[in-house]
Amino acid sequence: MDLTYAQAVILGVVEGLTEFLPVSSTGHLTIAEQLLGLTVDDPGVTAYTALIQVPAIVATFIYFWKKIVRLVVAWFRGLRDKEARQEHEYTLAWAVIVGSIPVGIVGFALKDVIAGPLRSLWVVAFALILWSAVIWLAERRHDVLVAHGEQRGEGEVTVKDGVVLGLVQCVSLIPGVSRSGTTISFGLFQGLNRVVATELSFFMAIPALTAAGLFETVHSRHDLAGMGVGPIVLGMVVSFVVAYASIAWLLRFVATNSLRPFVWYRLALGAFIVVGLLAGWMTAT
Repeated sequence: MDLTYAQAVILGVVEGLTEFLPVSSTGHLTIAEQLLGLTVDDPGVTAYTALIQVPAIVATFIYFWKKIVRLVVAWFRGLRDKEARQEHEYTLAWAVIVGSIPVGIVGFALKDVIAGPLRSLWVVAFALILWSAVIWLAERRHDVLVAHGEQRGEGEVTVKDGVVLGLVQCVSLIPGVSRSGTTISFGLFQGLNRVVATELSFFMAIPALTAAGLFETVHSRHDLAGMGVGPIVLGMVVSFVVAYASIAWLLRFVATNSLRPFVWYRLALGAFIVVGLLAGWMTAT
């Protein structure tokens, strides 16, 4: 299946905008692909959907480069020096590491299900709607903790936080749930402030999405070849630029705002999809 330059740009924008927002990038890409006339479950389209996540992760690397370096250095220093293990960055590094493992295992084990039956707009619609309730409850929990002065900052992140966020991140493999939506909301449930929960979400995305994108690229390289080199490269560039801007915007937004506007957006989009499917404007796959 050939991919046009216009389609590549649109999908790159959709990926870059939604990868880190709690609205589900996979769900939005599924919707966009269908509206663009692409076959959602086509092997080439599925591979491209995974591939354009990689530039978004590269944007994360670049945006957080200094902090990532500090975490890596602190982790290696802690492995050698007992006193260095008391540094909060050593613990934070371990939280990111252990939190990145579950989704990799589950994603690999269920890759055929995720790329097949779950790529349905019915799944996307109900996941968007149902997980909105979780995000809303997380914000209620956040408000209570703020009122009692019980929020935790970056220096208070524990390995247990990484385990909890890593396990719940597996739910985000369902299109429409949102990886950032799961990690940020459960970060709030754990008592972390929004900025710390959001940054943890970014860090945990790096190993999982990089591995998924590279695996899909190697595994489906022949299918990708049929999409056209030019459109693929253009889509990746667009994804990177938009994702970088999206990261900067989201961090500023969560510093002073709740996630409730995203809840209303998710509910509206989920309802729109359901109506579209029932009315025949859209097909499930």
